[in-house]
Amino acid sequence: MAERSESDSRKLLRRLRDSLAISGGSQDRLDRITHLIADSMRSEVCSIYLFRDAETLELCATEGLKKEAVHKTRMRLGEGLVGRVAKTATPVNTGNAPGEKGFRFMPETGEEIFSSFLGVPIQRVGERLGVLVVQSKQAREFSDDEVYALEVVAMVLAEMTELGAFATEGEGPSAMHRRPVMMRGGTGQEGSAEGHVWLHEARVVVTNPVADDPLTEIERIREAVAQLRVSVDDLLAAESLDKDQKQVLEAYRMFAQSRGWLRRMEEDIQNGLSAEAAVEKEQSSARARLEQVADPYLRERLHDLDDLSNRLLRILTGQGSDTGAQMPDNPVLVARNIGPAELLDYGRKLKGVVLEEGSVGSHAAIVARALAIPLVIHAARITTEALNGDHILVDGDQGIVHLRPEETVARAFRDKIAMQAKAQERYAGLRDLPAQSTCGTVTHLMMNAGLMADLPSLAGSGAEGVGLFRTELQFLVRNHMPKRDELAALYARVMDAAQGKRVAFRTLDIGSDKVLPYMKPQDEPNPAMGWRAIRVGLDKPGILRMQAQALIRAANGRHLTVMFPFISELSEFRQARAIVDQQIEREMALGHPVPATLEIGAMLETPSLAFAPKAFFDEVDFISIGGNDLKQFFFAADRENERVRRRYDVLNSSFLTFLGKVVKRCEESQVSLSFCGEDAGRPVEALAFAALGIKGLSMRPASVGPVKALLRQINLVEARGVIEAAMDAGAESVRPALMDWLSGQPV
Repeated sequence: MAERSESDSRKLLRRLRDSLAISGGSQDRLDRITHLIADSMRSEVCSIYLFRDAETLELCATEGLKKEAVHKTRMRLGEGLVGRVAKTATPVNTGNAPGEKGFRFMPETGEEIFSSFLGVPIQRVGERLGVLVVQSKQAREFSDDEVYALEVVAMVLAEMTELGAFATEGEGPSAMHRRPVMMRGGTGQEGSAEGHVWLHEARVVVTNPVADDPLTEIERIREAVAQLRVSVDDLLAAESLDKDQKQVLEAYRMFAQSRGWLRRMEEDIQNGLSAEAAVEKEQSSARARLEQVADPYLRERLHDLDDLSNRLLRILTGQGSDTGAQMPDNPVLVARNIGPAELLDYGRKLKGVVLEEGSVGSHAAIVARALAIPLVIHAARITTEALNGDHILVDGDQGIVHLRPEETVARAFRDKIAMQAKAQERYAGLRDLPAQSTCGTVTHLMMNAGLMADLPSLAGSGAEGVGLFRTELQFLVRNHMPKRDELAALYARVMDAAQGKRVAFRTLDIGSDKVLPYMKPQDEPNPAMGWRAIRVGLDKPGILRMQAQALIRAANGRHLTVMFPFISELSEFRQARAIVDQQIEREMALGHPVPATLEIGAMLETPSLAFAPKAFFDEVDFISIGGNDLKQFFFAADRENERVRRRYDVLNSSFLTFLGKVVKRCEESQVSLSFCGEDAGRPVEALAFAALGIKGLSMRPASVGPVKALLRQINLVEARGVIEAAMDAGAESVRPALMDWLSGQPV
């Protein structure tokens, strides 16, 4: 850009800064800004459109269009040229605006006489805030220098919007970080919590977007980048890194060493931005490109640049991870994503967790279930909107987050939590009673676990044992493969804590969305149906042998229960069982004690296993239906896909017919059967499973009480009759019939 343009740009930014410093309302500020920009750009029109909500843009100020259109003209995201700029996060520059595809004529603005149109997004680190537009009567495209200058101005407006400079009372958009926000995500772990936000990575706030001395700012950016490069080199020099970790850091180093990246930031500084604002401008551009990229490799590389920009911002501002801020009372962790080890470090002090990313089967979700804390995933923009200390309500049952809620919302939420607490007190009286229905049928209720921290819940929940102990957590939270003796000691402590109650240890269930940090991830188009669980154990038998040895030694002469995940056919079960049997013989040969009794079972998670030869049902000691996986394969509905995850009812007649077939085959071979998964902990679903003849249910500890309370008050024989009658009548789901029947019961 020419020196004259650079000087004009810096002059305009200083005028903007000075204008914003003048006292007055936000509308006055917006009006002054549009006048300044139109004058500087030598255009007849300058308009600022800001988001009123996530889908609606509103004309908030203009110089050159009709004033009566302000706060009246609105458009949807993607509508018209302004909506296109907002949706694509890329400029639109045309000399013939009415001739452009998608042009929307707004007669109330009087813009029909202006041919030229230049619109650029007002955005901050991936968050769309609005659109800045200049227009003129002369039919011409704006030059590259003019486009660039307007983008620089838009960056400053984004920072000012972030700081609440344009917050309005009444008609216009309100200030960010002040208004109540409801976010709808997905359920990662059920439960409700009220608390205060604790950001896993504290938000960097740029308070000085405009700089007076470009030379000083360029020196600052160069020093910060040099420090960043050294820190990346230091990380690469660590001896503990594996090949994949080094590849990630090599990508970091490539970006950090990029001359183009530094050059673009220096150009932004020459045009009047501070070093911090220049970094954010480049980061915002990278985020905008990220949203347009379909290729997963390129998206990952842009994520690397995004992370690197955050590191650079923390160096420049001094706002590192350790900011000196005190964790608030009742902390609710908010993060884009988080690893299992980091989440375990926070432990039970957290009231809840909210993630922008994550999945129902992710490491974080597994740990959240183990810690029994509510988790909401896919909460878009939560890390952008939330600040440390913000009041927050987490509804893990519905997958909803209320940030800075109004008092009426908070009061209703507290009533819900109080009702749940009162119900739990009522369930405590049933703790030592069996789940015996009025017809005399007893259903064995067990709990799921994965950490030593879970085991205290065993006595308090009223569960009869642990129906599923997830052994993969001990593998996921380490950067290296755990040693056999470490695992043996841990499994022994689990058995000790169970005080003689049955604990079913599921062997390593990795793959799909559970990838060990020290194992090379597999590039699979559909990992949920790929190389995972027992398939990994059989292809890498050393891991399964080591885990079997650890379990045998942990038992130390006591009873041992082992089950294999994701068994799809008889031969897989036989191969896995042979490995355990070989380790029993080996331990005996070494003179070590072996389990007094041994149960070896399989998880039925694929429909194919229900049709296995009779020999499978005769050879297996027990079967546990893995409901979460079985449901997704039965209905061909990916449980990570929010569009289809809740589409199919587990009380669907076809699914219950399938379960009935499994029950019958188990009864014929006299093999015990249980159901493990989220649905086992939902009272109505649990009732249906028990009525079908499934004698064991395994669930999270907090669900044992509600399920037991319902089962003790109903007649399972009558419930089965209701289910069969509904199915005979052709009902797609038995839920309506069952709910109608329950409404007439003294429950």
